[in-house]
Amino acid sequence: MPPQIRAGTLVLIGGACTATGDALGAFVKLAGSAEGGPIVVITSASQDVKGSAKHWEADLQTAQAGDAVFPIIETREDACNRATAKLVAKSRGIFLGGGNQIKLITMLSGTPVGDAIWDNYISGGVVCGTSAGAAALTELTLAGNEVDEDGNLVEQYIGPGLGLLTFKTIIDTHFSQRRRLYRLFVAIAGYPDIMGLGIDEDTAMVVRGEIGKVVGKGGVTFVDGRTVVYDNAEEVTKGRQLTLSSLRVGMIGTGYTFDLRQRELEAVLNKPLP
Repeated sequence: MPPQIRAGTLVLIGGACTATGDALGAFVKLAGSAEGGPIVVITSASQDVKGSAKHWEADLQTAQAGDAVFPIIETREDACNRATAKLVAKSRGIFLGGGNQIKLITMLSGTPVGDAIWDNYISGGVVCGTSAGAAALTELTLAGNEVDEDGNLVEQYIGPGLGLLTFKTIIDTHFSQRRRLYRLFVAIAGYPDIMGLGIDEDTAMVVRGEIGKVVGKGGVTFVDGRTVVYDNAEEVTKGRQLTLSSLRVGMIGTGYTFDLRQRELEAVLNKPLP
């Protein structure tokens, strides 16, 4: 059965977005033309929820985003607040900040606020995530498999996400800047039916239905494992290097559109036959 098409729009930002850049600007423009209450900014993914809220308040003011509210959601109890959920449901735009995507998903999944995000989106709302906020919006989310600040390798995690973006897609962020291509290769080798989208910093993929358009400073790398004929993904966890063959990889530049269902550039799909 093909993925169900949602009515809303997703703005998936690869992190480190500038207040006056095109990536954040895409969300501000979409939310500005939408109906409803204020933009709701959720910073639950951050280690410093209140400090992150102040940061985004300043950036959204610079971006001339209009009225915005910043509910402090630090616990699942906060995420069960009915008044906050009502605010989210009636908002003209929802923004999820960065931090730790697993923390964000754990905080919101199965709560009134989490359900309100879903209801807003399927009703035609605009939902934006940056960095961890973007990574959390897929059916499955990716984290780990890189060295932390103390020099220790964090074990790879692939688990349930918030589920707004379907098409068997996972998102990796800060992609070129943090050299995360290998991490995405490992993830896709272990789950070859999934497609990975690596989004650069200050760059967004704006998704309506099954079509995503890239805006901003960088690009989006897509990794499709369905063509792989050999991989040693199970052995990699034992300390061996990844080996695989026939992995399909492409890049989507600014201004180009990508069909998530077909996993191909629209420019290729629409190319006339010779």
